[in-house]
This record gives sequence, structure tokens and C-alpha cells, in this order.
Amino acid sequence: MKYSLHTLAAVTVLSATLSQSALGFDSLDAIRDRGYIRIANTQSSPPWSYLDESNEADGYDVAMAKEVARRLNIPRVEFVADTFQNFVQGLKTDKYDLVMNDLTPTEERRKQVDFASPYGVEEFYIFVRDDNDEIHDIDDMAGHSIGVTSGTSNESWAREHMTSSDIRTYSNGGLVFNDLAIGRVDAVLSSLFGGQKHRNADNLPIHEVGEPLTYQLSAPALAKGNGSLRDAVSEAIDEMIDDGTVEGYAEQYIGADYHMLKGIAEAKAELAAGE
Repeated sequence: MKYSLHTLAAVTVLSATLSQSALGFDSLDAIRDRGYIRIANTQSSPPWSYLDESNEADGYDVAMAKEVARRLNIPRVEFVADTFQNFVQGLKTDKYDLVMNDLTPTEERRKQVDFASPYGVEEFYIFVRDDNDEIHDIDDMAGHSIGVTSGTSNESWAREHMTSSDIRTYSNGGLVFNDLAIGRVDAVLSSLFGGQKHRNADNLPIHEVGEPLTYQLSAPALAKGNGSLRDAVSEAIDEMIDDGTVEGYAEQYIGADYHMLKGIAEAKAELAAGE
């Protein structure tokens, strides 16, 4: 009997998966045996991840990743630079073991990858030019263009909740704010922190309007089937929340007035109310 190459490939993958299951494959033990864990981030989205003066990865997510690895008794972290739109596929193709970079566990992403306990949160607003007197909240967005960063939860939220707007995607999170400032887009959907950071750093004539549209949690993402790693990462993060480590890193990298734990609680309440 002859089989196509596609059939043989599928059988090979299935056999490997079944073999791992039959042998009691433990993803955490495999990483410990390797001696390092591969964690993806953009390295271009401060304060979450960026390159410092020594060209080393740094930021809130980077600090969290290093501390998670330490608590899991993994000697070394290998950071892999990638983009939001590639994160899910990168996990599915074993390019890295975890993603820790302000990644929201959306319903669509959960269908493809798993998430550990959340460790971050952001409030999202509409930003407009200072001379814009037409847009005061989301109800005014019909027929107007809204800029979002491609592959992010900003984009997916906008496509679900702003169907009457002209949604324009950008691969560069800084460029979208520059286009807002010069009038190429009418508004931008962004975290409050991100919008204020670009406004202050580049002296842009923009501001947020209305109330927070949504709270978006961030959590470590990993490929499905790695239950031991997911549970260990969740346990480490839960401990870091309880012992003050999370709040300490938030103060160090984001600011003393950014109350991370309060925001996480509010985001979880919003999710519970929607269920």
C-alpha cells in the first residue's frame, strides 16, 4: 500500500506525540535537562521588553522571565526576538518554549496555545490629536479610521468592537502614533501607558479620551501539551504575586503609581462579568 508524503508526515508527528505521552514526557524536565529555556519577546516594546545600553534584553517582562526561570531551577534564559504576529506560530513550531511580552490570552489564541497565570495588565483607551473636537469616546468612532499594531490584542479587540470604523494595522507601534500626530489616522487604540509614553517621549499633540475600553491581561504563552511547564510557571507567578515581587518589578520598570495587582484584579472581574 502506498501513502502520500503528507500522510507519512502526519503519522510521524502523531507517533512522536503518542510516544511522548506513553513515556510520560515532562516538558519541564526536558528544559531542565537542556539547561536553558527559550523565551520570546519583541525587545522593542518598552517598558515590557527592550535592549539596554549593553544591547541586552531588559524590561518588566524580561525581569519576570528571569525570575520565573530561577524559581523553576532552570540555569539560563535564552531570549528570542520576534514580533506579536509571529508569537503563536513560533510556539507551535518549537521556536521557543514561552512567550513573555505583554501578550493577552485572547479566546482565539487559547484555541492554539496555552497560557499560564497572568502577571500583567493594561488599560486601553482611544487616543486622538489635541485639535480633534469630534471624537470623545468610542460612540464617535463610526466612519473614522483607527490605528492598531498588527497581531496584537488591540487589533482583535478593535475588529470585534469597532466594526463601523476603518481599522488600519501597523507593524511598528511607534509609527502608528506618528501617523496620528500628522493626521494620517483619526485615532489610535492603545494602552494608556503606551500612548502617554509616545506622547511624552516624542512631544506629540495627542491625548486619550473617554473611559477605559477594556482591561487586557498579559500572561506567559506556551505550546499545548506542556502541562508540567504551564503549571510550574503558574505556581511561580502566583508566588511572585503573593510575595510582592510582581509589584516590585512593576514599580521598577513602569512606575510607582502603576498598581499592577489592582489592575489584574479589575481585569479578572471584567472577565468574570462577561462570562
